[in-house]
Parts: sequence; C-alpha cells; structure tokens
Amino acid sequence: MEDIRKLRHQINYKIKNMELFKEAFTHRSYASEHKLDYDNQRLEYLGDAVVEIILSETLFKRYPDSPEGLLTKMRSALVRQDSLAKLARQLKLDEFIRMGRGEMESGGPQRESTLCDLFEAMIGAVYLDSSLEETAKVLVPLFNEHFPDPLELLKSQNPKGGLQEYSQKKWGKAPVYQLHDVNGPDHEPKFVVTVSVNGNVIGKGVAGKRKTAEGLAAKDALKQIKDI
Repeated sequence: MEDIRKLRHQINYKIKNMELFKEAFTHRSYASEHKLDYDNQRLEYLGDAVVEIILSETLFKRYPDSPEGLLTKMRSALVRQDSLAKLARQLKLDEFIRMGRGEMESGGPQRESTLCDLFEAMIGAVYLDSSLEETAKVLVPLFNEHFPDPLELLKSQNPKGGLQEYSQKKWGKAPVYQLHDVNGPDHEPKFVVTVSVNGNVIGKGVAGKRKTAEGLAAKDALKQIKDI
C-alpha cells in the first residue's frame, strides 16, 4: 500500500487532516480484520451526496437551456458506478486502499463497486477537510478531463436510446432489431443481432445475451453514422 501522504499529488489537493483520508481508504474487511471501529462506508455515503450536488450545479450552469430531465440523465451517467470507478483507476486510488487479506487475494481492489466507493469516500474526506468550493476544485477538473461531453457519455451508456432518438429525428422511424443467428455451445451461446432502418442494416452486434447484442448493434450503428 502506498503512503497516504502521496495522495495529494494524485488529486492535486493539500491534505490537512490525514486521519480522514486513512478512514476514506479503509475497507470494511480491513477494519474487521484489525478490529478497527471505523471504515470508509460513512465517508462514502457523504461523498455520494457531495458529488451529486457539485455535478448538479456544474451541469445547471453549463447547459442553461437543457430541461431538468436531460440534466438528471447526464448527472446519472456521470455518477454511475463504472464512471466513478474509471476516475478511481485514473487516479490509481487502489494503491492506497487498506483491505483485508482475503479481499486483496480475490482481486477486491479492482472491483468496480470497491473503486466507486473509494472515490466517493475520498471526496467525502476532501469535503470534511475543506469546503464544498474546494472540493469542486478537485472534482470538476477530473470530470472535465475524463468526461468532457456528458451528452456523448450518456449516449455511449445507452446506445439503443441514442439510436432511437437519432432515427426518429432523421427518418421519422424507430430502428428494428432482428436476431439472425444463435451459435456456439449451449452453455455459451452467441447471439447475432442486426439493427436496420427502412430495411437497411446499419449495425451488427454479437454477444452472449440478446439484449447485450442489441446494445452492441446500436453502438455499431451510431459509429457508422458518425463516420459518414
């Protein structure tokens, strides 16, 4: 485990109360193993709320003409588990975590749920160590760098919804998904799905589940459209 004091270089923030950050990086398995009376769950709870309020204000100011529904969808895309886990990986937060031996050996530090919780706990610690304004100075540049266009992120996370919207605007019709084939062994089938508009195939997806294949077909279609 890296020295927690090095964290300040990762997040560009001067830590005042080091104990807060030790708590933020203490997994419940470590706390149980070492009989500590704290772990990072309370800070994770606080950080979750802090991230939402900062992003809510940021999106509100950045998209003055967007309705409440779209702002909510963009915020939801940004605070999804995989989005926050990505930020945690970029900051190498797993290097600072204190985790029980069993969890460590089973790959616990790399689990998306663990990384997401770690990121939120860290933000909770920054908030208690400073202020909402100072926390925003840490948080907003991170999101701007790694998720510069929340609308594109939203589309990438929901390709079927993005294609539906595009297809309705462009052609006045909804895309049609068709299952072409299911191959492979019974225990590991592969679903082959295409998506078409006006009878023209515009995307293809192959996956172990039909819904996943449909999503990949929509993603492929959106890429083809973008490249045209």
